[in-house]
Parts: sequence; C-alpha cells; structure tokens
Amino acid sequence: MHLRPESRGRDLSVMEGAPLLEARHVSFGYGSQPIFFDVCLQIAAGEMVGLLGPNGSGKTTLLRLLSGVLRPAQGEIWLQGRELERWRRRELARVVAVVPQELHMPFEFTVEQLVALGRFPFVGLLGSYGPQDRARIAEAMRVTGVDVLATRPFNELSGGERQRVLVAMALAQQPHLLLLDEPTAHLDIRYQIEVLELVQRLNREHGVTVLAAMHDLNLAARYFPRLILFQRGVVADGTPASVLEPRLLSRVYGIAVRVGIVRGTTHFSVVPPGSYEAQEAEEETEPREPSPRVLVMAGGGSGERVMRALADWHIPFLAGVLNIGDSDHTLALRLASRVLSEQPYAPISPAALAELRAALSTIDVLIICPMYVGPGNVTLLREALAAARQGRRVLLLAPEASESDSITVIPEAEAESAELSALLARTGIAQRDYTGGEATRLVEQLLQAGACLISRPIEALTLCAPELGSSRLG
Repeated sequence: MHLRPESRGRDLSVMEGAPLLEARHVSFGYGSQPIFFDVCLQIAAGEMVGLLGPNGSGKTTLLRLLSGVLRPAQGEIWLQGRELERWRRRELARVVAVVPQELHMPFEFTVEQLVALGRFPFVGLLGSYGPQDRARIAEAMRVTGVDVLATRPFNELSGGERQRVLVAMALAQQPHLLLLDEPTAHLDIRYQIEVLELVQRLNREHGVTVLAAMHDLNLAARYFPRLILFQRGVVADGTPASVLEPRLLSRVYGIAVRVGIVRGTTHFSVVPPGSYEAQEAEEETEPREPSPRVLVMAGGGSGERVMRALADWHIPFLAGVLNIGDSDHTLALRLASRVLSEQPYAPISPAALAELRAALSTIDVLIICPMYVGPGNVTLLREALAAARQGRRVLLLAPEASESDSITVIPEAEAESAELSALLARTGIAQRDYTGGEATRLVEQLLQAGACLISRPIEALTLCAPELGSSRLG
C-alpha cells in the first residue's frame, strides 16, 4: 500500500502540462484595506516550495486564497487546469490538504479519531468508514510515525507530536497538494527537523506537492529547492541561492544579514553580520556598491520604467517613501540600493519623513514619477520642493509622453511665462491630484524652482550619469 495521490477525474496538470496550481493576477483585501495586488505564481506537480516573508506580509492570506477558503477580489486561481471557484468543497478537499500552525480541539479526540477526520471527504452520506478508509487512516499514521499514539488524547500531546498528527490527518486525504502554514512555529529544533524531514519524505516518496509558509530562513534553505519571498506580493522566486540575497533580505526583513555557505555544510545559511558564523562563511566578498546619488519618488506602478532603466544601467538609487505592498515597493525591494518604507496604506510618519529628509541631503538627483497624490503622500512633493530650493536637481517624469518629446528646462527668469501653464499641463498632475489643488501648486512651484520635465527614462539616465550618456548612450 502507498499514499501516492490517485488520479481522480481529469488531471490537466499531468495530461496537458499545465501547472498544478496557478494564481493569475490575484488581488485581495479585507474590507477597504487591500492586502496585495496582481500576484502571479505557478507551482508544478511534485514541487516543494517554501513561502518566505516577515510577519504581516500576507503569507497566511495567500494560503487561504490558494486553498479556496477566501476568494480573490480580482484575478483567478486555477487548480489542475480548472478555476478554483468551479470546484465543489468536497471535491476540493480530495485534492488539497491544509496543515495550520496549530489546532485547538474543544473535544477529547484521540489521535486516531482526529486523523480519521481527514477521510471525511471520502465517506458516504451515512458517515461510515469502509475498509479502504480504515486502511488509509492506518497508513497515514504509520508514515508519519503517530501510530504508536493512536489512543492518546490529541490535546495531551507535545507540540511536535501534534504537528505530525495534523500532517497525518492531511495525508489521510490523499492530497495532490499539501499547504502548510508555519509548520515549525513554536517547536523546538528537534521537532522542527522531524516535521520537515517528514514533509520532505512525503514529497520525494509519495509525490505530494508541497507549499509551506516558513519563518526560519535557514530551515527553508535546507529543505526547499524553490523559495518564494513574499512581501504583499512576490518579491523573488527561485533557488535558495538566488532568493536568499543579503541585500534583498535586509530590505524585506529590515535587518542586516550575511548569507553564505558555513564551513562544513552544503546549505546556505543566513546569519547576523559580525557573528562567528558570518566570519566563517565561504562567500566571495562583493565590491562595495557606490553610494546612491539618485532618489526615486513613485507609487502605484508609476516608477517601474525609471527603476528598471536605472537598474539596467547599473546606476544605484534609493526609492521611497513607499507603502509596503505597493507594486513600486515590491519592485524597489529587488532593484533599489535602499527602500524607504511606510506601513501599508498609512500616511508618511514622522520617522519616515526624517529618513526621507536625511536621504535627500545625500543625493544629487531626485526623480518624481507620475504618481497619484493624496493627503497621505503629498508630503513627498513638499520635501521635493525644499530639496529643489536647496540646489538638488529634480526631474519630473511626464506620464506616457510621446517618443518625440524631449527634455525641457524652465529657467527661473521665464517661470512666470505662459509656457509654464503648458508644461504644468504636460505633467498631468491635475488628473492625479486628490489634495484639493495643493499637489498641483507644488508641482508648479517645482517647475518655477528649475525642475526638468522629462518624457522618457533614458533622459533621466543621461542626467543622472553624464559619463554614461557620453560613453554608453551615445
């Protein structure tokens, strides 16, 4: 007897090469508070994927969406080539099993009784278990090593034993896909390893596809060949070597780390800088990146063109202040040297404002993208105006300007001319101003202070790095 998921119905993930699970441009929020936007990911049958991210990044919410507990506000989730909304609950429970962080049982269920609940999607209307169901329950307990605990009350077990029982209950469902939410949370190291070794064995020997939200980066690197770094959106997706990049982790988690192969091991390790392990890490020392001379103000996707252009031309830059979860924030985590962050959907706080002012004092060029401006972020334009009056070069990127447009500089002597109105109109700020006119007045004052209106990111490259303009852009 084995626990490999049996073919039930039309499995398009095998028959037609489609991914087992796919999220297509999924957005979701609770009430009026969005959690994430435009999430896209694919998981193939047989994969073992670790989902990483700090607390509050949306990992649990994503798992609930993928399991069908929640429905996307926008976008679609597909399972075995079929949209998740078209699955009946009982049918879905035969394919997807979920293991929560912990389970509190109000009744004195024994281990065997709890594992038997995993067979509920298969029992008939009378609720009786047949010989095959009993065999599956016994096999699930044997594989997970909880058969010796069969008669013990679940509530009297240790944390590690409980987690193995929850995995056994999920395994009794014969799932194609196993979703785990922080399976090693609150466990000591022995039980953490036991649970992950078990999950790894289920994946390798029984063909169960695994997606597990993890908080321990080192365990994730050891047990999961593919990692997804999530911060209210997919920040990085790939092998541990590509995802566990120290600068990226530092931006997402807000703490400096070192990443490398600790002597005597074969797996990547994440350690605090200055520790003994960090000194032993056998990694090449990367050359120090020059201090960024450019700051990008953006939001809502308005900064994508500029940030990608700066990264492509290896021009280090800062980005912010951006709300966590904003699409520009997710992209900046990958591309910027440093990201000035604020909590999701919150106005700029005094601490973030102080950080912004400190950053503006160190840069040469400020690029303002065609973002929407409301009461929460109008402070960015106020600080930009102060920086312009202190001699910083400010570039205003026009929204989707024509290819024939070029840089236009407004000398202060001509700032009162009729041309100012035309240039102000070209910025498009009037259509993006949700401040009752303050944002429009600030952009007008920026033009009067000598800001440049640019139409294409390549013009920003020329102004940010004149040496590149002559040697590489010419």
